[in-house]
Amino acid sequence: MPETTTQLHSIVFPLLSWYRENRRVLPWREEPQPYRVWVSEIMLQQTRVAAVLDYFARFMDALPTVEALAQAQEGQLLKLWQGLGYYNRARNLQKAARQIMEQWNGVFPSRYEDLLTLAGVGEYTAGAIASIAFGEAVPAVDGNVLRVITRLTGDESDISRPETKAAVANALREVIPLDFPGQFNQALMELGALVCLPNGVPQCEKCPLAQQCEACRQGSTDRIPVKAAKKARRVERRVVCLIFHGNKVALRQRPAKGLLASLWEYPNYRKEEGGLPWTLQVGEMCPAGTGKHIFTHIEWHMEGIRLELTAEDLPKGWVWADAEELRGRYALPNAFAPFRAQVERRLEGGYGQLSL
Repeated sequence: MPETTTQLHSIVFPLLSWYRENRRVLPWREEPQPYRVWVSEIMLQQTRVAAVLDYFARFMDALPTVEALAQAQEGQLLKLWQGLGYYNRARNLQKAARQIMEQWNGVFPSRYEDLLTLAGVGEYTAGAIASIAFGEAVPAVDGNVLRVITRLTGDESDISRPETKAAVANALREVIPLDFPGQFNQALMELGALVCLPNGVPQCEKCPLAQQCEACRQGSTDRIPVKAAKKARRVERRVVCLIFHGNKVALRQRPAKGLLASLWEYPNYRKEEGGLPWTLQVGEMCPAGTGKHIFTHIEWHMEGIRLELTAEDLPKGWVWADAEELRGRYALPNAFAPFRAQVERRLEGGYGQLSL
């Protein structure tokens, strides 16, 4: 990374001024207690702010403290997280809450180095908590910050490489204001989220740092940041079975480890298996639409089938769920969202009322 300390020193005042006038009002900013900041940062990983707001409010109502999170049942935790995806984030939250209860007597650790020892907390999250909640002058480098800084400096290093992130963090460590480290880190994130956009054309005309920005001056914002192309995802073709009897739908729980661990799902199987891999007393079977879901390394291409059973018998470990239980008890991942409306209509309408 080119020498940037002098250039980055010049952004501190205009960036903080812009942030104080333009920042979004967010619940974890208005009450930046460590627990709230931590939960919000974990929720915001791989997720847009607008999508997190309702989840954050429900989570805080149900589990308002580290102790409550540490003691929560896994089913409750996963249900609160349902729809956010990347469920290991929720599990690591609880692991870390239990660490805090056991190792720090329930007192949230305040030092960057201690925060790094918590489950699911990496350099960015530790920097965000330490700076926002405790005023420690450490950087918090996420994708927004990498984009802003590499454009400012005209740096064409690959931002997916750890050494590029480390270089940006080291440069920021030299200029982060000791009096306002949390505001500075949030200002960089906010600028990346609202102005120095990741997709489409950045709004350079609205940027308080446009005059200092090398990418803006050179017209290279379409090329910077540089990021290596990801490997193609593996495609799995799956048949999703919406199995009904009366006003209930069949669910099964996924294994405790692996993709979507411990979550509930509509029974499904690989299409190449050729047909139903279970013995069921089927009275009616018909198509139930299609869907697609993208995971980090896998794509599910799904075909739905509806099965009406003539008897309640299910394979061992499966359960019947009515509409209320589906809403309030069982956590289903977003992968099955393409079939949600059909199932809800069928359960609310009673036997045989699903219209496809």
